[in-house]
Amino acid sequence: MIQGPKIVTSDEMQRIESLSIAGGSSAAAFMDKAAEGIAEAVSHFIETHHLPKRVLILAGKGNKAGDAYTAGSLLLSRHYAVQATAIFPLKECSPLCRVRHDQFLKLGGKVTSNLDTQGCSLILDGIFGTGFKGKAEGLAAKAIEWSHETGLPILAIDIPSGLNGSTGEVGSVAIYATVTVYLGLPKLGFFMGKGWDHVGELIGVDFGLPVKFNKQVQEKALLLDPSSLKLPPIRRSRHKYEAGYVLAVAGSPQMPGAAALATAGVLHSGAGIIRLFSLPKAPSDHLLAEVIHEDYDLKRIQEESKRAAAFLVGPGLGRTPAVGKLLKTLLALIRLPLVLDADALYFLAKNPSWKLPKQSILTPHHGEMQKLLNRAPTLETCQAYVEKKKVTLVLKGAPSIVFHPGKKPLIIPHGDPGMATAGSGDVLTGILAGLLAQKMEPLEAAALGVYLHAIAGELAANKLTSYCMIASDILESLPEAFEPLLE
Repeated sequence: MIQGPKIVTSDEMQRIESLSIAGGSSAAAFMDKAAEGIAEAVSHFIETHHLPKRVLILAGKGNKAGDAYTAGSLLLSRHYAVQATAIFPLKECSPLCRVRHDQFLKLGGKVTSNLDTQGCSLILDGIFGTGFKGKAEGLAAKAIEWSHETGLPILAIDIPSGLNGSTGEVGSVAIYATVTVYLGLPKLGFFMGKGWDHVGELIGVDFGLPVKFNKQVQEKALLLDPSSLKLPPIRRSRHKYEAGYVLAVAGSPQMPGAAALATAGVLHSGAGIIRLFSLPKAPSDHLLAEVIHEDYDLKRIQEESKRAAAFLVGPGLGRTPAVGKLLKTLLALIRLPLVLDADALYFLAKNPSWKLPKQSILTPHHGEMQKLLNRAPTLETCQAYVEKKKVTLVLKGAPSIVFHPGKKPLIIPHGDPGMATAGSGDVLTGILAGLLAQKMEPLEAAALGVYLHAIAGELAANKLTSYCMIASDILESLPEAFEPLLE
């Protein structure tokens, strides 16, 4: 069963915290618990990167600043040099923030109003919390811009300052965090709008919210927990058809590479056999030797579908009227689990009445999804689409999101900017088809496939840089992406 932390809006997080405090929880105790996790994250980052134990706090006026001062006090006790820049006068700070400010001073911390690193190796962002809406202005905006000019790593508490925790909007400027240590539950704004560009690495910290209140949370989505993923089982005695037989309708004389990448994705995800039906005159010299290749023939496809386990349709077919007619006929006949991508999605958007087989996975990017919906893709509009069509949907992006009927949207917080390259989506399509052919349910196949694809992309970028990697490098990194899940 796919699991992960609930993703909430800022308002929902505040509602639950208020309920808990009204029920007897202590805001001060919450702050103490949160600060322990924040201080631990700072220590881990500095030790891992072999940095001097010198930290600069940028402190606002609310409880986020209180968290920062409290974490600073803990770091002082660990023999760190910690100083703070106060963005607002102390009289404007919340009562609890003022208390923690004074404790920080008593323990030897330094507080000024100057923007000066003074040899610090890390900035702890404690300016604006998840309740922030609007624009950062004045010294706060100046401090945010200055923090980027320093070139120092920035660890944001709960949310990068200046980012809207519900929408991901940035009114003027916002912190570009190296790491965001979110408190309790991840915020929806991390993954919407500009959020993903600002949050950096995500680390969750428990601040002591009682379980009974966590159960009352009204989440907008779930954040994938990779430990809930399971690979399809492999029997020692299986043969190639049992391992998964995929039929692919992909590739044309103009775009043979899409079919090559998709079919390679099928084989590298564990399927035992792939048979590719391409448009006539599509070259085969791009294909792996293991790929069985034929020209498109509806009768042959019907014959082979009797023993196949999954279909892959779309990559590299083109958008001629003839392809549209071909797809209309083909999709009406398919009864097997199906992955639909690329040019097939183009025609589906033009023909919304086309019926799709059960256990279909669609893999649009945002532009393709907008055409399928005839409006902007949001969590709500995409979920409504899958409920109506009874399909599983992978909305490709940064990050990618999986939608499934009756389930909350699942956000996969992985991937690399270098994956925005021609053919990357074709590789994903192949991986998904390969997993479906191994008898995985569509939701599980989609979650696992998107995760493996994203991790392989990260690994490829680590080896080759985000600038230099190409789609085939994702394929080459897939074995390494699989390895942790084999344990």
